[in-house]
Amino acid sequence: MSRYACVADQKAAGFPVTKACEIAEVSTSGFYDWLKREAAGPTERQLADDALVELIREIFDAADGNYGVPRIHRELRSHGVVVNIKRVRRLMRQHGMAGRCIRRRCRTTFPGPDGYTIPDLVGRAFTPGRPDWAWCQDITYVWTGEGWLYLASVIDIGSRRLLGYSMADHMRTELVTAALDMAIAARGGHAAGVIAHADRGSQYTSNAYLDHCQRHQLRPSVGRTGVCWDNSIAESFWASLKRECLQGRVFATRAEARRKIFTWINWYNTRRLHSSLDHTPPTRWEQQYLQAS
Repeated sequence: MSRYACVADQKAAGFPVTKACEIAEVSTSGFYDWLKREAAGPTERQLADDALVELIREIFDAADGNYGVPRIHRELRSHGVVVNIKRVRRLMRQHGMAGRCIRRRCRTTFPGPDGYTIPDLVGRAFTPGRPDWAWCQDITYVWTGEGWLYLASVIDIGSRRLLGYSMADHMRTELVTAALDMAIAARGGHAAGVIAHADRGSQYTSNAYLDHCQRHQLRPSVGRTGVCWDNSIAESFWASLKRECLQGRVFATRAEARRKIFTWINWYNTRRLHSSLDHTPPTRWEQQYLQAS
């Protein structure tokens, strides 16, 4: 409720207008001007703003409150609504709509002794392009009422699509090989020659993991120890997951967290606008790339 509306309520209750304006820190002339505007009804601009807010709210809710001003503006354009981004920012601020902010996460990588013999075959070449030339991998974790839930991911560097993932109550090598198996299955069992990039965590430098890569003709690759930029695609993905799916939520069980993460992953791949893909969801971007090839 605006301060003028508060004054109007006090006036209706018999409170002196001058005193009510003084308490509300508004001028008396300003209050009476507001009354005239209210009596005249909403202007065309106000009606247009109201209609635009309804559409913004629909997009914001469909994105589970994750989209900020830039992505909302982009979605409006895709709906054929031409509007200035400053107007979108003003309306979202007035109506309490704000995308979630990134929080820093703690370090989760513990170097393995065997990683120093594995080369970096990616060299921070993270520009979107041909799918399946390289995949990047990483691990993170989520606290639940039953303890930690660990997540492993496999992301196509070319298309940013999450090809494989696994969740478990442990951080053993089986966690990352299960995610890798899912990615291979998503590509119809064809993974020969694909670079499997990761950090130097012990899971990605273990003999069991390297044997797994060899069986599927994958080419292992690792970045430098403690240099997050060498695996920035995975780091960015975890930041989005935690900001848009996990932040502010408390999960009673691992199963509850799994369900929420599963739903978000499906949305991420098929509907979420990705800024590095010209605001196109990863699966749609892959389809467009293949059609153009």
